[in-house]
Amino acid sequence: MQQSFLRNATLGAIALTTASAAYAAPASVNGQWVTQDKDAVVSIGPCGATICGKLSQYLVTPPNGVGQKDVNNPNKSLRSRKLLGTAFLTGFKADGTQWRGTIYDPKTGKTYRSVMYKGKSGNLIVKGCIGPFCQSQTWTPR
Repeated sequence: MQQSFLRNATLGAIALTTASAAYAAPASVNGQWVTQDKDAVVSIGPCGATICGKLSQYLVTPPNGVGQKDVNNPNKSLRSRKLLGTAFLTGFKADGTQWRGTIYDPKTGKTYRSVMYKGKSGNLIVKGCIGPFCQSQTWTPR
């Protein structure tokens, strides 16, 4: 009888651990997303052990054409790279119900701490943060 109780208690603990781990996992953000300004498509998916997002298509041609370079990058050696195909969202890992990583803004050449998660409507909420202050954008699925 004691063995049965211990077995049931162990199975119950395993079930609770599995259920809470599944509940805490963030919704997948993989796929193609149209930015809030509707000027580009970002493709999000696995990059090794993390998730990243790359600029995959322009919906509005940038001032210097589709070959637009990363001219504002603080690293001079990266200023000649094309923005198309560049990963702007990098190092994202699951953290509770959201994903945490960094986001690069090619307009300013700055990199920010970032959080992203799926909203209730199925849109993607992407935040760039400096300290406790965050600015968010809502991206729509393609």
